[in-house]
Amino acid sequence: MRRHYEAEGLVRSQLAGTPVEQFGRWFREATDNPAVFEPNAMVVSTADAQGRPSSRTVLLKHYDERGFVFYTNYGSRKGRELTENPHVSLLFPWYPLARQVIVTGTAARTGRDETAAYFRTRPHGSQLGAWASEQSTVISSREELDRAFTELDARYPADEQVPVPPHWGGFRVVPQSVEFWQGRSNRLHDRLRYVALPGGGWRTERLSP
Repeated sequence: MRRHYEAEGLVRSQLAGTPVEQFGRWFREATDNPAVFEPNAMVVSTADAQGRPSSRTVLLKHYDERGFVFYTNYGSRKGRELTENPHVSLLFPWYPLARQVIVTGTAARTGRDETAAYFRTRPHGSQLGAWASEQSTVISSREELDRAFTELDARYPADEQVPVPPHWGGFRVVPQSVEFWQGRSNRLHDRLRYVALPGGGWRTERLSP
């Protein structure tokens, strides 16, 4: 099972001034390509206090120069692990473009006002789902989950505001390095990485494939 990558290369002189600006360029290209399913899907990798890793796919909801934001149940496995160990990796796998973006950094919770503002934009069913699911806990059956959702739907009909769960909110990943990976022929891929400097700003470097 082998694919040959024929994409154009990635040159350091063509990189944007910051990794977020460069991410924006690639993100727009991924969004405009119908072959890329959910371009904001990313693999979030965390580790517990003992260093045991876990990964899952999460949707990016916002990004800017402050970092990359996603939302979750704080009692979930990733939520608990990020509370114990804030070091995290994000991987955007844009396979149809033979591209990856790998963000490494530290995560911190977003403020409640920011969380509430985003929660209000979610569909009504997703708001109820944040209450119905005790994410990552063991449940006896699907029926248990559906029953909890039905009860909440009766309590908060579509025309009534759903309160923001206190156990639910955002994490902002502040990048320390961001790698842009472009597949090339003969497995000689282009890998260009931004590394945060202690006094601010970024250093760029090329990695061997």
